Amino acid sequence: MRTALTELLAIDHPVLLAPMGGVSGGALARAVSEAGGLGLIGAGYGDADWLAREMALCTDCRFGVGFITWALHQRPELLDLALAQSPAAILFSFGDCRDYVPRVHAAGARVICQVGSVTEAERAAQDGADLIVAQGTEGGGHGGGRSTFALTPAVVDAVAPIPVVAAGGVADGRGLAAALMLGATGVLVGTRFYASREALGLEAAKQAIVTAGGDATLRTRVFDIVRGYDWPGGYTGRVIGNRFTETWHGREAELTGEAADERRRYHEAVARGDAETAVLFAGEAIDLIRAVEPAGTIVARLIREAETVLAGTFD
Repeated sequence: MRTALTELLAIDHPVLLAPMGGVSGGALARAVSEAGGLGLIGAGYGDADWLAREMALCTDCRFGVGFITWALHQRPELLDLALAQSPAAILFSFGDCRDYVPRVHAAGARVICQVGSVTEAERAAQDGADLIVAQGTEGGGHGGGRSTFALTPAVVDAVAPIPVVAAGGVADGRGLAAALMLGATGVLVGTRFYASREALGLEAAKQAIVTAGGDATLRTRVFDIVRGYDWPGGYTGRVIGNRFTETWHGREAELTGEAADERRRYHEAVARGDAETAVLFAGEAIDLIRAVEPAGTIVARLIREAETVLAGTFD
């Protein structure tokens, strides 16, 4: 399945691993790349030792690194750390990346910008992005307010001829086929790969993704508050609801006032693997995820199903 994405990144399949912080480590990125896509390691909020360790697992394969841009502003040296390992691409999300683009290009890597609106997409195109990810609110983790189905073709039209990838709500080959029909050149997939053997993160979270349905997800700020992450306005995170969201969602001001005590209890619960307290980032498409599988199996199925859909014979 050849598209402008596969040509741009020299990969076999138009599938990118979302750089989920604390989940998309080196083993998962490597598995996705070896299966023909491109694995992106999630740099998260900026742990240099963690990032160096995970990139070391990919030294003999193609990989990329994804940054939360506003967090990278606080630790810009992490970009130099990543570029020193010759990644194929750097992905920027949630913030102004214009000052980083020349450095990435000078290192011979592609610039990918994830956006949540047409305005952000147009700005990324002006800043020199080689590839733009149109992220819909259906996706797990942080995002804006536009839906994938409407946002993707609007971004495609706004930034042509720069290739666009769709993200948010893609968990099987039907989602990939739909993205291609909307004018995207591929997909960036997160939650489906969270439920993979190679993914980092809580095993309880993987099981929750397999057993819960999309109706159980919601967008909330409570986990950012309790963890002490000062996200810019307008961004919430889609999670699977649990006891913590039942207690605090809708009581954000009260949680902010008690954040210090709650933060201690929260981290103690996470250390125990308590899925009723820990954040369980996941997208609406968890209805389509029924097992924790090897990442290579997931990539192969995505491509096989998409090809069948596009041929008009999907079962």
